[in-house]
Amino acid sequence: MNTRIKTHSEIQIEPLGTRVAFHPFLAGMNHTQLTLLTDCAVARHFNTNQIILREGEFANGFYLIETGRVTLESVAGFGESIPIQILGAGDLLGWSWMFPPYVWQFTARAIEPTTALFFYATILREYCEKDHSLGYELLKRISAVMVTRLQAAHDHMLSLYCNRRVA
Repeated sequence: MNTRIKTHSEIQIEPLGTRVAFHPFLAGMNHTQLTLLTDCAVARHFNTNQIILREGEFANGFYLIETGRVTLESVAGFGESIPIQILGAGDLLGWSWMFPPYVWQFTARAIEPTTALFFYATILREYCEKDHSLGYELLKRISAVMVTRLQAAHDHMLSLYCNRRVA
């Protein structure tokens, strides 16, 4: 099995349907679901330090990262950005589109050139209402990512607390 990560230029020449079907986050989804997802997908490219989404703004979709790295950040009360997590190829970026009031909870910034698939939320929510199996599949997958990220944030918070107590 070839597990080599594709380059930015290799990914860009693949048809959108192929890119959607082979993204790890969507592995195992059926043909109908992948067709609906492809229908509301577009390819995006971000340069280093480009903001992808901003905390507090309207969440209009989600991204599946294909290449590159993205940092999730949150603004502290004194205006400084605090890094939360770094995401890379194969990761999901953004679940706020699925839960009212549809507002981003973090800021995401590319920390190197990044390609991603973007899925428009308004279309996708309509498809999920018509095809509950699609909505359920997405909810299961997004929930698994949320639990993993919550655990990572928990672990990070504990390490900061422990380091503070030692100092």
